[in-house]
Amino acid sequence: MDAILRVVDLHKGFPVKGGGRRDRHRFVRAVDGVDLEIARGEAFGIVGESGSGKTTLARLMLRLVEPTSGQIYFEDREITSFGPREMKELRRHMQMVFQDPYSSLDPRKTVYSLIAEPLSVHKASPDRASKIRRVEECLGLVELPASEHFMAKVPDELSGGERQRVGIARALVLGPEFILADEPVSMLDASVKAGITDLMVHLREKIGLTYVFITHEIALANYICDRIAVMYLGKIVELGRAAEIIGAPLHQYTRLLMEAIPPLYPDEEWGRSIPERGEFPFSIEMPAGCRFHPRCPSALEICTEREPDLVDTGGGHFVACHTW
Repeated sequence: MDAILRVVDLHKGFPVKGGGRRDRHRFVRAVDGVDLEIARGEAFGIVGESGSGKTTLARLMLRLVEPTSGQIYFEDREITSFGPREMKELRRHMQMVFQDPYSSLDPRKTVYSLIAEPLSVHKASPDRASKIRRVEECLGLVELPASEHFMAKVPDELSGGERQRVGIARALVLGPEFILADEPVSMLDASVKAGITDLMVHLREKIGLTYVFITHEIALANYICDRIAVMYLGKIVELGRAAEIIGAPLHQYTRLLMEAIPPLYPDEEWGRSIPERGEFPFSIEMPAGCRFHPRCPSALEICTEREPDLVDTGGGHFVACHTW
């Protein structure tokens, strides 16, 4: 596999901020020993509920937050030791689409200024005319009008879908190979969400982008992604091709995520096929053994004693479970 991005034994702990002496040495283990390879040209989904660590992992990949330990490789270059100048150059090749189109765009800037700003920061256009042409080209890619009238608008004059398309255009303007999308449609209406999702699929086919797609909606990941990693409390518990993860999930947590998808028509049996027990563990004090066992309906004694390894069950379908 031609890996464009690879992470090795990645960890990130956030210190607990409190007044007690005990809190000085306690950490939220947001990402706790993750190994991943993302192939060039693929769409890779990271799925999990709130608090699973998926957004922290995404920000670590782009070095928007610094890892506690571990390595990150982009195109076979180890980037965890890069300084500000090297990271600035790297930003031309890896960009992010943020979750909230209402807070990620400067409300004082016009559409043109928002999209053109990366070109100015990186000195990527020799003159204003070439900068305008590139902005117009990116507006066309995201299916927005490239008129002077539209480029003169500010975010308050745009709908939520238009704002997110502007955010995608801004991410594309430098011509990156790698795009990390952090729940880019979670704050949009259903009809708008479908349009943005289809746009991202189309852009991948047209430009040859590599995507990492962060979402808590496993059905959405199935639609847009080639492979899916399921995260729980900082760990990857299942990893494989999207069709296999959806068609034959091996981890009870993955099954619970799928059970959380509401049916199209009312169904009295919805959510009852896999009974869940227990509560979401405190992420500062992880349970012994498998960290999912307090909620797992199939937990055995070994699950409370030993943490399972992520093992290949065949054909690149990995699972971390003693009972699969």
